[in-house]
Amino acid sequence: MKRRDFISAIAGAAIVCPRVASAQSSSKVFRLGTLTPGAPLDDKSPLGAILLKELDQRGYTLGKNLTLDARGAAGDTSKLGAIIRAMKTHQVDVIVAIGFPTILACKVENVPTVVAWGGGDPVATRLIDSLARPGGNITGISDNATTLSTKRLALIKQAVPKLKRIAMLWNRDDLGMSMRYQASAEAARSIEVAIQPLGVRAPDDFNGVFEAMDSEPPDAILMVADVLTNLNRKRVFDYADHHRIPALYEYDFFVRDGGLMSYGADLKECVNRAAGLVARIFIGARPADLPFEEPAHYPLVISFKTARATGIQLPPNFVALADEVIE
Repeated sequence: MKRRDFISAIAGAAIVCPRVASAQSSSKVFRLGTLTPGAPLDDKSPLGAILLKELDQRGYTLGKNLTLDARGAAGDTSKLGAIIRAMKTHQVDVIVAIGFPTILACKVENVPTVVAWGGGDPVATRLIDSLARPGGNITGISDNATTLSTKRLALIKQAVPKLKRIAMLWNRDDLGMSMRYQASAEAARSIEVAIQPLGVRAPDDFNGVFEAMDSEPPDAILMVADVLTNLNRKRVFDYADHHRIPALYEYDFFVRDGGLMSYGADLKECVNRAAGLVARIFIGARPADLPFEEPAHYPLVISFKTARATGIQLPPNFVALADEVIE
């Protein structure tokens, strides 16, 4: 290799991998926190492992120059403030947060925060000033609730051509998810579909939800994801299966757990991009100056296994739209 070619190659490598070089040349140990309203996002969880792998590729390796403080509130969001204060005493450099209540608690405690997913519209909920210039201590991954809701309703209409009434389940106490429900309700009205609003605040409320659907059977179900609905998803699966009601969920893990179909952001992509924002904060960037990003991929996932078990017939033209079919 000629000398000038060698110099050009070295310069190019420095441009491509500045964060990795910075991480590897520093003796600092970086302290990463993760916080969810449910189970911890740790190295043993699938998405936690993806987060750590992406950071490792950027030069931050668990057990070498990276520590992980992974915590979850186990469904009790009233504990979030105390958990974050405990993490602050351990001097975490940044917290990767999931869900609106978690993100709001991080905002109150003024901890550098990267939103992984599940925060709803961060501008409408006043978590940040704008997507381009968040201000404050929060950046992360967002989604366009209005566009997503319109697409979800269009997909449900294709899956259930005779759709007249749709039951919508969401957590009334989660502002981010309540606003997502409102966007979904507006999308339903735009295609002249009646809405059966079924807001919940506690696990016992699901009994009333099922009674309401017994009284007025819907043609389909849309469930908005948060910690409360996630923790009770098996009950919704069982009800939808028993009554042969097509149900659409927001993330593919619902389908892998037994749900019929999902349409939403690719969580693996969200975690990878969150890792990129974490790495930038590690080297000195301020969350206030890091624009929110939107996922590029929104897969439609369908479970033939669930469809066959319940006897639900999905139109071939709808199935043809799927990015993944689980047999």
